[in-house]
Amino acid sequence: MKIDFKPRGLTAWIGSLPLEDHGKAVSMMMEYTPDIPLWIQLPHFQSEGMIAQFLPGMPGLKADGDRIFIQTGVDGFDDEMLAFFEEFMGIEEDESKLANSRFALTHKTAPGFFEFINNLDTLEKPPVAIKGQITGPFTFSTGVVDQDGKAIFYDDQLRDAAIKNIALKARWQVKQLKKYGVPVIMFLDEPGLTGFGSSAFISVSRQDVDACLEEVIAAIHEEGALAGVHVCGNAEWSVILDSSADIVSFDAYSFFDKFILYPEQIKSFIEKNGIIAWGIVPTGDIASVEKESVESLALLWENEIFQMEAIGIDRSRVIEQSLITPSCGTGSLPLDIAEKVIRMTRELSEKIRK
Repeated sequence: MKIDFKPRGLTAWIGSLPLEDHGKAVSMMMEYTPDIPLWIQLPHFQSEGMIAQFLPGMPGLKADGDRIFIQTGVDGFDDEMLAFFEEFMGIEEDESKLANSRFALTHKTAPGFFEFINNLDTLEKPPVAIKGQITGPFTFSTGVVDQDGKAIFYDDQLRDAAIKNIALKARWQVKQLKKYGVPVIMFLDEPGLTGFGSSAFISVSRQDVDACLEEVIAAIHEEGALAGVHVCGNAEWSVILDSSADIVSFDAYSFFDKFILYPEQIKSFIEKNGIIAWGIVPTGDIASVEKESVESLALLWENEIFQMEAIGIDRSRVIEQSLITPSCGTGSLPLDIAEKVIRMTRELSEKIRK
């Protein structure tokens, strides 16, 4: 059953901060976005990189110094692949096996998740919703390579393993988060989609990309959660707007002019109760953050809403189905700049909701 969730301009984050302490990260997050809290990734730790964090459990995984890859064509690889898919099938037959499977996040791979859970357990009042995130299947399978440096996306069997790895790790997260009795939002971080349609992925078909997304979105929906797709650059937006995703998250600060070029898809997305996460607070460079204010961003957002009205979408409906977010994560920014981003995001949300 589809969740009836109307965010009405609430704040959400894209989940990274430039900190070295997960406890401090949770405290900062709860101060600025208590309505839709989320777990925080700290890129300071190499193991929390967007590819590295979700690699454990993949068959053939090898490390050579700082280089991590999938080693194929060696003794034992076929056995590892078989064991992977047998475990996957076992979970399909009995989902209780997911809890202690290779697809479960651990304190070693995702300490921020468990710090977040500990915090949720202490709340006296439940939040409006809870957000998790995971690297999207297209970005993951084009970012992971084999021993020859070739993306595993181009190997049908490895791509299938990658998609199932992401799907079950997303399901595992949802299972942990839905026990709090509020809507769960799971974002797929898909920066790789900025390259789809370019020479970088000239041999990749729209059908292949759709299949990647739909399998993971279906797994999230099966657990009763909302699925969002976040792209922090420009993209072929029809890929996301036409998908089964409930939320499209984009950099509205830098790329609204590209996004609005898909008026029919946007209208259709809104009509099916899709939510737009407006990344209206810049994170791309320090200069942009420093020059902007809540007032200037509110004017920018008003102009973008006017353009949404111009293509035939009612203003009140846009606001009802909107989240206000930073354009991307703040993990690569200086801490004072990151703090300004998250403060402006909260204050802009408050201004819009008034």
